[in-house]
Amino acid sequence: MSKIHVLIVEDDPFIAEDIREALTNVDYNVVAVAHNKTDAINALEETSPDIALLDINLGDNLDGILIAETINTEFQIPFLYLTSYSNREILNKVKHTLPMGYIVKPFDEADLFSAIEIAVSNYYQFNKTEALHIELINNAIPNTLTQKEFEVLKDIYQGKTNNQMANDHFVSINTIKTHIKKIYEKLDVHSRSEAIVKIRVLLNQ
Repeated sequence: MSKIHVLIVEDDPFIAEDIREALTNVDYNVVAVAHNKTDAINALEETSPDIALLDINLGDNLDGILIAETINTEFQIPFLYLTSYSNREILNKVKHTLPMGYIVKPFDEADLFSAIEIAVSNYYQFNKTEALHIELINNAIPNTLTQKEFEVLKDIYQGKTNNQMANDHFVSINTIKTHIKKIYEKLDVHSRSEAIVKIRVLLNQ
């Protein structure tokens, strides 16, 4: 991927402009700047960004979380949270959306750039060539994943819920749970977040 196309979702126009200017100065392509949930969804539909930067708190609401959930179900692109909050309560509210990372405001430009590069690289590396990745993962673990388990693992990595996976694969939720249990056993992990970290490590070996 050459020039990275970025969507900025930030309700403070001054902060949004600072981010846009910083990214543009180092040759990112800012495809849109949105200040609310409606504009963000419209921008996702119209501009096809490679990554979204989401302010968690838009106005008086945590609409950044709702945008993230929409990205996971409809757009399947990586996203980073931009937030003034770093307390555990906020992190607990957002972790189910499986962001590729967090940038706490005020942010350092170098940290922002590196977070974007890592997020885009990890996300698209996983989705680029399915056959290569299942072989890569299976070569690194003692008990290999089946094709179906690999498909479910990709869904986990993309942040899909059990209900979404069941609908996508035309199976019951219990079947999805069985696949997930076997995946955890084969990867030697105990949660979705641990599975994602394990895959990122394997992909960067």
